[in-house]
Amino acid sequence: MGKAGQALKQVLEEYGISQYNLSVAMDVERNNVHRWVNEKRDPTAETVIEIVRALKSINPDAAAAFRDLYLGDEV
Repeated sequence: MGKAGQALKQVLEEYGISQYNLSVAMDVERNNVHRWVNEKRDPTAETVIEIVRALKSINPDAAAAFRDLYLGDEV
């Protein structure tokens, strides 16, 4: 498991965004965010897009950081 969860955990910590705040912005249960952050489940590609959108609504810099950490030089 992996890279998305690691990137998400780092961004949430760095930007002071709670799992709860992200879950509200995404309109998902907080336990889903918990599973991603703790690498118990990988988000789908569609969910990664939703994570970026939700982070953008909370803090655009956090969204950019997540995108860069997750995708790196791939885009």
